[in-house]
Amino acid sequence: MDVIDLFPRSIVQGEVDQKLLHHVHLHCEDVLLNPGSNPDASTRLAGQLSKQLQLNFTQPAIRELCESVLLEGCERWIRHVIDQQPPQGRGPWVPGRYQLKLIDIWLNCQMEGDYNPMHTHGGSFSGVVFLKVPPQINGSSFDGQLCFHGPEDYHLQSFRTGMAKYVLPKPGDFYIFPAWQPHSVMPFRGTGERWSLAFNVVAQPISSHPQPPDQNPNISLSSQRPRARGF
Repeated sequence: MDVIDLFPRSIVQGEVDQKLLHHVHLHCEDVLLNPGSNPDASTRLAGQLSKQLQLNFTQPAIRELCESVLLEGCERWIRHVIDQQPPQGRGPWVPGRYQLKLIDIWLNCQMEGDYNPMHTHGGSFSGVVFLKVPPQINGSSFDGQLCFHGPEDYHLQSFRTGMAKYVLPKPGDFYIFPAWQPHSVMPFRGTGERWSLAFNVVAQPISSHPQPPDQNPNISLSSQRPRARGF
């Protein structure tokens, strides 16, 4: 006999090159030292974090990260998932018929007691890149871990297992997932700061009759969301 796991959720996992990670880290240090130079992103995000600052993806290190890592990761997800579909069921998601576009990227600076409640993002893909992690976030507890939530509540007695996947943050690691994937970040105890980048990407079918910019529906829903105040 065999066991078939139905309805998997695919998440891309990878690691940023150390040289590029160093450049991104230096840029984020500069952003935090000069917070007035970057827009505050917290008013339109769910996170209850000390600082959330919008980043400019024309900045060299951020642009390289986006082009060589994040957009490539989204492409990897599409090819892994869509290529498993029957040819007639792939719609516009075949090479040459769509384009990927980064719509926003921001820096999360989490300190003791800060957290991100369960939420989703706008666009097609979202993800996180871990930059800095305090030593007490080491897997000995749920503190500071990223959690991917399944469609139902965990309940061992009725065998509803595997409904939450916790990820221990490590500098340089990144995760890319569909924007509809619910996720959250646990608070942590103790000193130090936990830094991460988050981003949104849209996958747009290429049309011979593109819409004017002011009619383009592919916007980040996160930019329209009022600040969450907890539950």
